[in-house]
Amino acid sequence: MAAAQGAGSSSAGPPGAPVSIPGHSSSTAVVVWEWQDEFGRWRPYRGDVCKFIEQGFQASQQKGRRSGSGLVSSSISLGHADAGLAPYVIDIPSLTQFRQDTGTMRAVRRHLFPRDSAAEQGIIWEWQNDERGWFPYEMNVCVFLEQAHASSHQRVDLGPLGYNYEVDLVAQVQTNKTTRFCRSVRRRVDNPYPVTAALAPVHTGTGCSCQQCWLNGGTGPITTRYRHSMTNFPNSSAAPQVSGRTTSVSSSGVGFVPYNKPALSGARSAPRLNAQSSWAFPQAGGAVGPSTGLSTSNGVSALNLPVKMSKPSKLNQALAAAPTDPEAVVRKYLVEVKGTPVDEDCIICMEKLASPSGYSDTCECRTIKPEMVGRLTNCQHSFHMLCVLAMYSNGNKDGSLQCPSCKTIYGEKTGTQPKGKMEVSTFPQSLPGHRDCGTIQIVYHISRGIQGPEHPNPGMPYTARGFPRYCYLPDNEKGRKVLELLKVAWNRRLIFTVGTSNTTGESNTVVWNEIHHKTEMDTNLSGHGYPDPNYLDNVLAELAAQGVTEDCLRK
Repeated sequence: MAAAQGAGSSSAGPPGAPVSIPGHSSSTAVVVWEWQDEFGRWRPYRGDVCKFIEQGFQASQQKGRRSGSGLVSSSISLGHADAGLAPYVIDIPSLTQFRQDTGTMRAVRRHLFPRDSAAEQGIIWEWQNDERGWFPYEMNVCVFLEQAHASSHQRVDLGPLGYNYEVDLVAQVQTNKTTRFCRSVRRRVDNPYPVTAALAPVHTGTGCSCQQCWLNGGTGPITTRYRHSMTNFPNSSAAPQVSGRTTSVSSSGVGFVPYNKPALSGARSAPRLNAQSSWAFPQAGGAVGPSTGLSTSNGVSALNLPVKMSKPSKLNQALAAAPTDPEAVVRKYLVEVKGTPVDEDCIICMEKLASPSGYSDTCECRTIKPEMVGRLTNCQHSFHMLCVLAMYSNGNKDGSLQCPSCKTIYGEKTGTQPKGKMEVSTFPQSLPGHRDCGTIQIVYHISRGIQGPEHPNPGMPYTARGFPRYCYLPDNEKGRKVLELLKVAWNRRLIFTVGTSNTTGESNTVVWNEIHHKTEMDTNLSGHGYPDPNYLDNVLAELAAQGVTEDCLRK
């Protein structure tokens, strides 16, 4: 088993001229780029996407060697490798994936494996959740299982890799060593992962602090938007598997794609970016009205907050008044930069600002030319104005913009959640970790319906599985503050959306978006319950990232 574990060594140096590095050996290797989900699990990108990322990574290192500064500031737009990944950009120096339309940041890592490993063969091992959806193990676990499978072992222990599981490779069953709970596993062949085109040192000893080990050691940065408690930052290989009955927050889609979205295309005809995070924002047709206390026989104080309204809501009236014409919105928030642009890249199209926009062949505009550069009025970040136009035209077109660089929101951001109802009640029972107060219960009601023009497939039906959905907050000052902000987010249609379920793979269904909820009162083994001392602060940060802050409560 030790040999199998070593096969997943996650350290590699930059390609280039052979160098002598203590503790490293030099050979070609299979490259797997992975992104980290909310539970600390590493999700591999598909093989073709990994190849594209690796090419950008090596190009960045080559530039760094020429300049003598190591890694240079460089970003990789994944939309050039896969049109479905158009919103995603990877920042190489910080090893961070940034989703341009929501501002979500996730750690990424570069993982190297031997040429004869499962990675080169494209072999993936997966486990099945409660809703019969299949999830891949991390690549180092896949390599470990495949080695055991090739050696005709019947049963293996994943303990050395940080998992409390045994796997019967013959019966294809995973068993929790503590609870004896069993899950199905399967072996699947996918596209092979790329081999480094040049020298790629593979670490053969204990991880050290050299640049190669840090850069490729598989840890990546801990982002400020990491989900849930983070009381104990999850080890990449020791994260628990999550029951499918709880709200899964993994942004992994089928086939190891974080989200499945169409490419940015023409400003006038481009389809909307399809938000398919398993955490989606609920769409509401109207505003949450004033809460009304209703006394019930069981002592629960129920606050009915209907959203379905016969008259236009204040939100819809505001949207009607806001400028939503793409060209007008771009010119409202960007000031054209005169003269020669600075020598830097536009992080939307990855072309130099001094060159025409990379979307000049797919996005046309009478007044905004491909070579025009604009600077956002508050944060001062610069982009091709045509790129911003393309990005806005493929979004919700609600009159707001979000800076792809720093996530600053301009205007009032709204989402695409279907019509529904949000209900709030309180009861005296305490949540673990909040014994000094009662509990707030939120119930979301959304029914199946027909997708509108803002959804991925207008005119097609969408399903609404698992509703009503129950969520919980402590009934204290901070919990009530979160509740009020969630009401704002609901009104702005930012809690759910229509996309693809991460747990079942079903498309055209209502899913959670980027504002995380606690769907269990206790048993926080899944990450969806209590105790969780950091949850309220984390969800406040997520709400702020969507433009929902205390300022909204003062209006």
